[in-house]
Amino acid sequence: MPTKDKIHFLSVYITVVAIALVLIFSACRRDTDLITDSSASLEFSVDTLRFDTVFTTLGSATRSMKVFNTNDQPIQISDIRLEGASNTRFRFNVDGFSDDTFQDITIPPLDSIWIFGEVTIDPDLPLSISPFIIYDELVFQTNGNTQRITLEAFGQNANYIPSTSAAGQISVLSCQNESITWDDPKPYVIYGVLVVDSCQLVLPAGAQVHVHGGLATAEDDEGNPFNFNDGIIFFTQNGTLSSEGTLEEPVVIEGDRLEEEFDDIPGQWAGVRFSAGSVGNVMRHTIIKNSIVGARVDSAATLLVNDCQFFNTAGAGLIGVHSLIRATNSLFYNNAGNCVQLTYGGRYDFDYCTMASYGVDASAVRITNALCLDQLCTEFRINPVTANFRNSIIFGSREDEVDLFNRIPLEDPAFFNYRMQNCLVRVDELPTEEFYTDFFDRCDPCLNGLPTDSLFISVSDNDYHLDTMSMAEMNAMPLGNVPLDLDGQVRDATNPDIGCYEFIGQ
Repeated sequence: MPTKDKIHFLSVYITVVAIALVLIFSACRRDTDLITDSSASLEFSVDTLRFDTVFTTLGSATRSMKVFNTNDQPIQISDIRLEGASNTRFRFNVDGFSDDTFQDITIPPLDSIWIFGEVTIDPDLPLSISPFIIYDELVFQTNGNTQRITLEAFGQNANYIPSTSAAGQISVLSCQNESITWDDPKPYVIYGVLVVDSCQLVLPAGAQVHVHGGLATAEDDEGNPFNFNDGIIFFTQNGTLSSEGTLEEPVVIEGDRLEEEFDDIPGQWAGVRFSAGSVGNVMRHTIIKNSIVGARVDSAATLLVNDCQFFNTAGAGLIGVHSLIRATNSLFYNNAGNCVQLTYGGRYDFDYCTMASYGVDASAVRITNALCLDQLCTEFRINPVTANFRNSIIFGSREDEVDLFNRIPLEDPAFFNYRMQNCLVRVDELPTEEFYTDFFDRCDPCLNGLPTDSLFISVSDNDYHLDTMSMAEMNAMPLGNVPLDLDGQVRDATNPDIGCYEFIGQ
């Protein structure tokens, strides 16, 4: 018979073996059972798979990425697919298999898989088929989670300035105080912030400039990250723009997303900016669209605007900050901010312009002599402002489409000097405010319209030609130096129409 000591030993031995087997089997199950926790996610070697080859002929490019499972259990990707489906130009190989979609791809614990992607581009196809940048997304579904990797390829045969890898960076265009003319028939596509310094940039008739915008990240002097809006054309004190479009071949500056669904989306790039002291800038028959701000002219800078259009902006169409701007025969519309914003003083002249502000809580025109340094403008800097408007339409859906802000209204009238002649405006409460009761002394002669008054052909269709019964007809003063309207139509020499368009009867 076994002794008590032997029985005790056998009991302890069996217990230890049982515990070991439980631990072994438990570990095995942990290695083989799929993790189903909805919080479990994948990690990727990149967040954007960029095919950064610029194609000049029909060709292909291949890139790769890794997908990581950082969990200590296997994970199953239930679905991998291209968002663009049949319209995409991208093709993929996942873990050795090629297809349009992939299901039930398992990654072992603490392991990874390779994904290889390819894109084929014909850069000479029309922009509607082969745009400058071709986007898609690779979508991963795992345990109810959706994760996306952006796909980006450069498709159109264009001049990429300075390069396709410069997004979020600052580059300088300089020509030793001479000039550079962008006269290549291929479009120009700008990446990042382009600083024009010691150089005159000439955009001849028909030039097509596209700016790649978006949100970019940089670091300050102390290494702290900050975000900024990318896609800026910046002219320094020694930089100058000469944009010389024609009626038949205007210069167009816009974003680089030319698919139909992006046609009227504002804020796609930051805008054109003339820094303090940049003089001699000219825009003729130039269209600026789909930016955050159309153009900003800073202190002591100058800009001549003839026969131009500023529209689909997320902010103001044109901003003057203690600068000198002269605009003629120009159209401003679909601006989420002011059509024209004149601030911190300066000298401004607008003739035969149409500023149409509909559906936004911002006036068509804002004039101020102050630069506010706090939200309530208790601290400010001030400069005298002189603003003259002749034969111009300042209209929209607000009751007051003229916004005036004189920070020292009783001290010196010369610091807030504005005049409107033969203009069509919409104002209601403005002339009754304490400091602006003389509005119609300064706006004389003027027509004050109502929303029911006939004016444009179709605001909803962005057609700002004059309606047959428009009250703007035959109410302008003749200006011999502006014989043609924005369309090149001859103005009536005796009784021209207000605004950038002359009414032409059938």
